Amino acid sequence: MKTGQQNTIAKTTSLLYETGIATGFAFRFFRQWFRRPFEFKEFLTQCYNVGYTSLPLIGLTGFIMGLVLTMQLRPTMLEYGVASQIPAIVGIAIIREIGPVISALIFAGKIGSSIGAELGSMKVTEQIDAMDVSGTNPFKFLVVSRVLACTLMLPVLSVISDAISLFGAFLGINIRGNTSFQLFWTEVVSSLSFNDILPAFIKTFIFGFAVGIVGCYKGYTCNKGTAGVGRSANSSVVVASVLIFIIDLLVVQVTDILGYN
Repeated sequence: MKTGQQNTIAKTTSLLYETGIATGFAFRFFRQWFRRPFEFKEFLTQCYNVGYTSLPLIGLTGFIMGLVLTMQLRPTMLEYGVASQIPAIVGIAIIREIGPVISALIFAGKIGSSIGAELGSMKVTEQIDAMDVSGTNPFKFLVVSRVLACTLMLPVLSVISDAISLFGAFLGINIRGNTSFQLFWTEVVSSLSFNDILPAFIKTFIFGFAVGIVGCYKGYTCNKGTAGVGRSANSSVVVASVLIFIIDLLVVQVTDILGYN
């Protein structure tokens, strides 16, 4: 067997092995979720750390996204004589796809790397082992609280980002045009339906869970000293970002089968 084939087989085996361990880590989260004690105070702390501290970056990204999307779209729409449809098109694009995905990617970059680095540094300095010896359940305290916070806060951040994006789109239209906010909002709302909003909102929960579980897994299983902390933070972002696109693709297929598109 050639060396290249051996390397490919080895990498594939390693990938499948790590996928299995990560899946077991996720199942362990669900088992620990319903067991006492419930770390409610730590959960609220993580909601603040995960949600409030991420809001400025996600909000700024959403505002620029809505503004730039509108300004880029306007010349083409004017060329075809359908400039009046800009609010509807921008609203559908932001609510259904761009808003949730971009918010999740920014969330993965900020929170995924933070969780991976934090838990990784605790792992290599043996703080997690010390918690285990002292009688505290480190998985419950560190992992469950963070994953739940990510799962619940990303949908909230995504909704806020969508609203800010639409406000940016409104400003983008009025840079070279003149549209009232009431007319703009009426056009956006009338173009949307329940089938547009529900799948987009539901998948943000899945995105949040993916970011949280990947960041916690990479940090909780970190090894090889302080160099491993950097690798765990980097791989948390990369893996979570790839998962977001895969989950988005699967959700689109499922919603299409169920008739939500």
